[in-house]
Amino acid sequence: MSLVVVGLNHHSAPLNLLERLAINPSLVPKALHDLAQREHLAEAVVLSTCNRTEVYARCTKFHPGVQDAVEFLAAQAGCDTNTLTSHLYTYHDDAAVSHLFAVAAGLDSMIIGESEVLGQVREAWLVAEREGTALQSLSRTFRHAVEVGKRIRTETAIGRGSVSISTTAVAVATSLLGSLAGANVVLVGAGVMGEGMTTALADAAAGEVIVANRSPERAVELATRIGGRGIGLDQLRSVMGRADVLLTSTGAPDFVVTVDDIVAAMSGRPSRPLLIIDIAVPRDVDPGAAGVPGVTVIDMSHLEAHADRVLDTRKAELPRARAIIGDELARFREDRLAREAAPLVVALRERAEEIRIAELDRYTNRLSELDPRSREAIEALTRGIVNKLLHEPTMRLKAASADDHAAWRDLLTALFDL
Repeated sequence: MSLVVVGLNHHSAPLNLLERLAINPSLVPKALHDLAQREHLAEAVVLSTCNRTEVYARCTKFHPGVQDAVEFLAAQAGCDTNTLTSHLYTYHDDAAVSHLFAVAAGLDSMIIGESEVLGQVREAWLVAEREGTALQSLSRTFRHAVEVGKRIRTETAIGRGSVSISTTAVAVATSLLGSLAGANVVLVGAGVMGEGMTTALADAAAGEVIVANRSPERAVELATRIGGRGIGLDQLRSVMGRADVLLTSTGAPDFVVTVDDIVAAMSGRPSRPLLIIDIAVPRDVDPGAAGVPGVTVIDMSHLEAHADRVLDTRKAELPRARAIIGDELARFREDRLAREAAPLVVALRERAEEIRIAELDRYTNRLSELDPRSREAIEALTRGIVNKLLHEPTMRLKAASADDHAAWRDLLTALFDL
């Protein structure tokens, strides 16, 4: 079987396509079962974040399996496969593992080294395990990826400093306004991103902070941490009129803030500007809001340019992080080859043991007169001869490179009639 990843991210696709492919967390189980029902996919994990949507799968057949994944993604986007193909990337086997390691470490993120993605990788894996679509092979791969992500963050400065998508959003707002001190901020969405922005707002000494969320209780809980106020989404329009900054990060499939909402908010404050930073994918704010006088809209397609200015230190750590991925990939490969060799080693030793016992049985009559101590010596002698004969081929098989492993396996199978 082949391990493959088929997907697209902020490097390969525009925002309007990424948001069409974004899968709401509540719909991931359904997506996993859709993949599991496809003919050539034995295991599957779906990773869908604001930067990417990817399918990781174990394929019974490589090309048909890739096609199954492509067709799934095209159905998610509501387009034909030809439209999607130019934006997709496909990696298999070691390249797929290396890509996953890089994703978990934040090396492939819009904000290099950002911390949110490690939790997203872990959650994607755990959901697939719960749904029964990630079995031993994919689970082992994702577990190793999480370990790699943690190791890189521990041993390098790739994640040093509080730079993530959520903190960058607040940093961009601060940069554009000069300061958030005393500014009125409305934050829409109280998930992981919203929590990150709340912390950053506290550090930026923002003025009044109102958190709006589908669950008012969660909004109140988050807002209380920084002395703000929590409300339900049904009250959002009533508070936007006094906001200097509107930050949004929900998982809603449709616009949470419409052009009409923005027009209404600006109608009573024609000379007071409004900055909107929308880090949701799909977008929370109708892009048409940018056409309302006095309104500036920053979304994920604009955020990368702002983030690049603060990432020089992290970029300098990329060679060290890539070296760690190389080391971990080698360890992953060795572990995989050892697991693949184990059944053959067992079969080889069982075959040798059958021959040893059969030969001893041939001499049963001659050995019957021996005392127990002598019989034990013969048993030990024959076992020792078998072990010494098998030691070298067993070690060669375990030490064989990925390129040579199949040849050694085939050779031993033929030589010992396994």
